[in-house]
Amino acid sequence: MLEFLTAGFQGYAVQYSPFFDNRIAVAAAANYGLVGNGRLYILELTPRGIQCLKWYPTQDALYDLSHSEAHSAHIVTSSGDGSLRLYDTTLQPEFPIATFQEHSREAFSCSWNLTSKATFASSSWDGTVKIWNPERQQSLLTLPTHSCTYSTQWSPHTDGVISAVCSDSHLRMWDLRTPASANNHLVLQMALHSPPVATTMGKPQPTFPPAEALTHDWNKYRGTIVATGGVDRIIRTFDIRQPKGPMRLMQGHGYAVRKLAWSPHLPDLLLSASYDMTCRLWTDGGDQGAEGRELGVMGAHTEFATGVDWCLFGSEGWAASCGWDNRVCIFDIRGFMHA
Repeated sequence: MLEFLTAGFQGYAVQYSPFFDNRIAVAAAANYGLVGNGRLYILELTPRGIQCLKWYPTQDALYDLSHSEAHSAHIVTSSGDGSLRLYDTTLQPEFPIATFQEHSREAFSCSWNLTSKATFASSSWDGTVKIWNPERQQSLLTLPTHSCTYSTQWSPHTDGVISAVCSDSHLRMWDLRTPASANNHLVLQMALHSPPVATTMGKPQPTFPPAEALTHDWNKYRGTIVATGGVDRIIRTFDIRQPKGPMRLMQGHGYAVRKLAWSPHLPDLLLSASYDMTCRLWTDGGDQGAEGRELGVMGAHTEFATGVDWCLFGSEGWAASCGWDNRVCIFDIRGFMHA
């Protein structure tokens, strides 16, 4: 395992570059993101370990980041003051090349469009998801959620499809190819706390109280599968073709699930990061109808684990995590799998 210390700044999000196999970016905040500055780190894996290429200071906490899918040097960040900032890592100045300011509360998530590659999205505690073009100061579109929105993601399969999970325990999906109408492109709204679709014969369906949803991710191989996680510690997988309830429930984390990431290499593997200070590997059983189960636990963090991401290159086990212990960890999850 390799480690890097973001001294004085607690990690909130980590992401591998989609262009370089040795480049990682980390969004971090001073004072656990409650008050104070933020910092964007650009890290590189070298024969001498993890080296910091450069870092960018911000006046407020950074909660998330997303690499551009169109330009290898561009990264967008979301901040506690509600702003989005675009950086070009090839330039010397420590200032962003563009700033986008429309959110009225904390911008907690940002995601670059994986299909058209020309736009990115942000979500905020102000109850909106906004679509942006990096060449324009004003947003292209605002999608209301009417509740604190912690995570937004573009579908990796269908251009114009975007989703979000919110504090009201719902997953929402919009299709921007549809007429705006009164629903503002909203095509699906699922209650995450619904009973599971598949139940054992003769056993009553479990019921769950609503709980804040903090994270979600689209499966990279199965275009209708989405995983969600949040305060109730349960990871759920949904098939958007069957919106009545989750397909799988996977339990094992002791505290809230903060981040989820489907594997870019295998269709059934999912990584999670949690406030219980662990990152865990899961299989949802794939399309074979098998039960979801935990495959391994990485417990190196000594504070909240807040971010996790897979390396897109090489063999299918390498991942990165960050947490409130000021540490960025690079590890091979195969070394932590159960016997």
